Amino acid sequence: MMNEGMYSSNTDNWGTPQWLFDELDKEWHFDVDVCASSENAKCPRYFSKEENGLAQDWSRFNNCWMNPPYGRQIGIWIEKAYNESQKGTNVVCLLPARTDTKWFHEYCMKGEIKFLKGRLKFNDGKTPAPFPSMIVVFRGKDN
Repeated sequence: MMNEGMYSSNTDNWGTPQWLFDELDKEWHFDVDVCASSENAKCPRYFSKEENGLAQDWSRFNNCWMNPPYGRQIGIWIEKAYNESQKGTNVVCLLPARTDTKWFHEYCMKGEIKFLKGRLKFNDGKTPAPFPSMIVVFRGKDN
């Protein structure tokens, strides 16, 4: 019997596991979390839902962290990340590994992709996510 929870979720917000962020932050030294809330922000500087990271200029930062909402708007966030990298900033993204999507082929394939082994436990959860994850890095054109 298939578990319906394997293919859907009641949320599109999947809080970054702290250990994963810490590992990436050692390398990147993130300046800003581009889509966060006060409850899940990984950087002291972050764009809240009210500030709308999609409307912000990320290019004033060297290194951006992005774990976007995983719902229908995810493609817009990934397009924004790629476009901001073209202005010179680095954007490191935690994303669901949905290799069959338009956004994966149009944008992620232009970045550096690292597929994560196993399934992450988001929001300090006890059970793994119902999907695999990947890190996508869009390096600024000057980096």
